[in-house]
Amino acid sequence: MTGYGRAQKILSGRDILVEIRSVNHRYYEYSSRIPRAYSYIDEKLKALLKTGISRGKVEVNVTVNTIEGRDTVIAVNKDIAEGYVNALRTLNAELGTNGEGWLEDDIKLSKLIKLPDVFSIQKAPDDEEQIWSDISEVAGEALARFVEMRETEGERLRVDVINKADFILSSVAKVEELSPQTVENYRNKLYQKLSEVLADKDIDEQRIITEAAIFSEKIAVDEETVRLRSHVSQLKSMLDSGEPVGRKLDFIVQEMNREVNTIGSKAQDLSVTKLVVDMKAEIEKIREQIQNIE
Repeated sequence: MTGYGRAQKILSGRDILVEIRSVNHRYYEYSSRIPRAYSYIDEKLKALLKTGISRGKVEVNVTVNTIEGRDTVIAVNKDIAEGYVNALRTLNAELGTNGEGWLEDDIKLSKLIKLPDVFSIQKAPDDEEQIWSDISEVAGEALARFVEMRETEGERLRVDVINKADFILSSVAKVEELSPQTVENYRNKLYQKLSEVLADKDIDEQRIITEAAIFSEKIAVDEETVRLRSHVSQLKSMLDSGEPVGRKLDFIVQEMNREVNTIGSKAQDLSVTKLVVDMKAEIEKIREQIQNIE
């Protein structure tokens, strides 16, 4: 089923954006676009989405932008600072021995920090658990919006499929109404043909009647209409269950089509044939629609 969900938040100094899209697919197929630095969350994200999505070709896009300065630490290079201090004092001592007199030892921290390489800026190590906690929070919100959109679309599809199923039931009722007369007409025609073919044979007329009756019963569609009604009933129950039923609906629609095909192969009446064509058209529409149902 098609769907879209988006969420964005600033958490722990990171601007996190998660977008979820899906198109129709028979099974759950996952793909992602995640910054390489956070690739370790991919399997966790896949499992998270599967808790709310059981069918569809799903693509998730994760963007993480660190707010300036929030992922850095200032490191003090003590050895370098100490080296500067020692070098300055050594220089002072050497100048003093040349008769110039001792220089004032005015080394101050404010001056020392201005010297090169005393401080260095480094990227803070990632807290993977915290990062996953933040991304999963945003992904959860995106998933909730995604599911909400799908549920709205799913209700529309449910109503449409039920309307088509009701049309099929009304057509089945017409077939059942026409069936007895169709069987009777076929029996009479078959009896007439058998009588003509066997007119000069020494065969009991009751035997002809019996054989005509046996063959005419083969075009009766009572069993098929009963099964077709049962399949439609199951289809409606699944649509009202509130559970993921897309794959089960595939099977039910396949069985409905099988029964209608059998009715069509037995049809000896143009009116029944037309009803069969109409039912097959509606079943095909249902088949297309349920590809959108999870």
